[in-house]
Amino acid sequence: MAQKKAHEVDSWLARPDPQTFLVLIYGPDRGLVAERGKAFAERTGLPLDDPFSVVKMDGAEVERGESRLLEEAHTVPMFSDRRLLWVRNASGQKGLADQVKALLSAPPRDAIILIEAGELKKGAPLRTAVETSDGAIALPSYADEGRDIEAVIDDELRKAGMSMALEARQALRRNLGGDRLATRAELQKLVLYAQGQTEISLEDVRELTGDVSGQSLDDIIDAVLDGRIGDFDTAFARHCQAGSPPFLALSGAMRQFHAIHVMRGNMDESGRNAASVVAGARPPVFFSRRKLIERTLERWNRQSIERVLARLQSAVLQSRRRPELGSALVRQALLGVAVESARLSRR
Repeated sequence: MAQKKAHEVDSWLARPDPQTFLVLIYGPDRGLVAERGKAFAERTGLPLDDPFSVVKMDGAEVERGESRLLEEAHTVPMFSDRRLLWVRNASGQKGLADQVKALLSAPPRDAIILIEAGELKKGAPLRTAVETSDGAIALPSYADEGRDIEAVIDDELRKAGMSMALEARQALRRNLGGDRLATRAELQKLVLYAQGQTEISLEDVRELTGDVSGQSLDDIIDAVLDGRIGDFDTAFARHCQAGSPPFLALSGAMRQFHAIHVMRGNMDESGRNAASVVAGARPPVFFSRRKLIERTLERWNRQSIERVLARLQSAVLQSRRRPELGSALVRQALLGVAVESARLSRR
């Protein structure tokens, strides 16, 4: 059967079988699925920014197009010897599964197909079609644990040319796992915060990922999510007057929006409503905040959440470059998000 166990996936991706023309990467960890999809795409050697060589499609787009994937797969490449067809955000769509079955029965000569999907239960048509066919492989992707998290930490530190104190690593691990994308973002944020140092200390970890359960910090983030501009200003001023670093508010907002991004992705892929996704979130959402998170998920789509994360990341960099303006820069970034949330609530 054309499938790999979870612990075998990375070794296969390091040396893909050249006879495999269709790769299905699936699982509940959207960040890990996306990371592995990109790794496989890079292994093809095709220029990923060239639309003639790499055709990117959404699972819903393929479903609506009826034979879109089939037509693209049998199109003769004009400027290369083969093309990569990269389908993202797939789920249990019947039309997509039917097109995959047709491709597996009559493999294309000049195309490689990569499909990124959410969780697919055993017996799902798409997964079954791939697992029982030659020339195709199914690669499961589940949430990071233990050694996986350690490997991701080591990878980000290596790229940054940094080390991390043992007590800092132990403290950091408690805040990681569950989604590879969020884990990488948290690590990259920490590396950016410690820019200019050779070692990340426990104090760095505490500054960036410390306890955000304090009432003033919760008030800031909740006001931003709910678009309550006056309440945000009051809470942020109180937070700063108490001597708390403004950066903590920015860090807390980024973690919250990373979690919301994951939940919104689950909504889009599974078709479940916001209440269902929030109820099943891991780690669980505190009961008193569930309605607020549900409203946020209904207002913001994935693209708008990604814009918020980009804005907050930019504020991190600016506040590090101009520490004397840190408070003003953090306030401006969070206020902009609160204004956008208020605008969305009026729709």
